[in-house]
Amino acid sequence: MKHMTINGIGGKVHYWISRPNNNFKGALVFTHGLTANHTMYERQVEYFKDDYVVITWDVPLHGLSIPYKEFSYEIAARDLNSILLQESIGKACLIGMSMGGYPSQMFAYLYPEKVQCFVGIDTTPFRTEYYSRSDLWWLSKVKTMAKWFTDKTLRKSMAKSVAVTDYSYNKMIEMLKPMSKEQIIEQMDIAYGKLASEIRDIDLNCPVLILLGDKDKTGKVKQYCAEWAKKTGYPLHIIKNAAHFSNGDNAEQVNTEIEKFISSLSILINR
Repeated sequence: MKHMTINGIGGKVHYWISRPNNNFKGALVFTHGLTANHTMYERQVEYFKDDYVVITWDVPLHGLSIPYKEFSYEIAARDLNSILLQESIGKACLIGMSMGGYPSQMFAYLYPEKVQCFVGIDTTPFRTEYYSRSDLWWLSKVKTMAKWFTDKTLRKSMAKSVAVTDYSYNKMIEMLKPMSKEQIIEQMDIAYGKLASEIRDIDLNCPVLILLGDKDKTGKVKQYCAEWAKKTGYPLHIIKNAAHFSNGDNAEQVNTEIEKFISSLSILINR
């Protein structure tokens, strides 16, 4: 994949793009989860790169997109739009894992004409009705709780909580390795804090697929996803033998689910 950058609103943002040599079926934009980076999707890139334009990126305040000032999900969405403009991509399918679902949904809210579909992987809705006051209060205390862990214990507990396979565990440890404990906690604090302050009643005006690991024990993700599917009618497909990092734990099923979903929509990119 070709490594590129844009001058984002709060700093330089790094992204990677792959274009097939021949005709392609569309464009896919993969947005990673909290404290991760673009390599979280390496198994998806390998699967889709021959048929689709594939973009992965380090969300502001993550990976190589550090340092970054005044992070917000709206700003991240606007930076993503700058990436698409730079690459002359008019429309794309968005895939967001966990926290990555939030800038993706924000992008769909700000630029609905540019979104062909959204696939949420172990993520939750960007709507106030799903979250109680106690839910948001506990999210605001993540920084305080994380500080009690030693550096080594924090990293291991984070990796263990999202994975059931050695691959996903080791990948999470690898993505955390370049960061200090302070940087990890900063990402957690800002990301969860921003959810409470930025969340708005977003209606997605595009086809949506929700994917959820059957062993996902992160917070109340399972409950939120079930309620999301029930209220909206969005299909909810369970990924077998997978925890929160389901696209790593069971990449084969996740890739197949995404491909079938997109194929069923007969989506073609505006070139």
